[in-house]
Amino acid sequence: MTHPLEGTLESRGDTWVLTLVRDFSHPPEKVWPWLTDPDRLRRWSPVVPDRPFDAEGARQVRENPDDEPVAGDVLHIDPPHELVHRWGTDVVRWRLAKTDAGCRLTLEQTMSERGHAAMTAAGWQICLDVLADVLGGADRERVVGEDASAHGWEALRDRYAELLG
Repeated sequence: MTHPLEGTLESRGDTWVLTLVRDFSHPPEKVWPWLTDPDRLRRWSPVVPDRPFDAEGARQVRENPDDEPVAGDVLHIDPPHELVHRWGTDVVRWRLAKTDAGCRLTLEQTMSERGHAAMTAAGWQICLDVLADVLGGADRERVVGEDASAHGWEALRDRYAELLG
């Protein structure tokens, strides 16, 4: 099931910050390893580091094993509350906040190209849907790259384009 569409896009100088928020029915401590462990990230995320996102420092990330790596340096980490890392030229900030029902994940991706925001938001929405399922115990395939088209990526992209302006 697809989560309701919500997101914001904010100009910050010469960059754009896409913010997506998702509530999970699991505490931050259960979600955190799914943001930091390469084996778990490989189950749902387009960002898979060469080693865990467990300390500040250099990393390389790939979407698929045969892809050329891009910078994935960890810039800041405060387990299990905040992780900030590069994804090529973008910066991705993950924040987890405890809620009565589990936790709220806030994803901020800072990018230089405004035109990529709707595409990025649609991709993350599909990935976060997969994360919600695997956190719930489902054996679901990761959906990234070309596979996203078969999961409604184009329609999501168009809806995010309207939402984000």
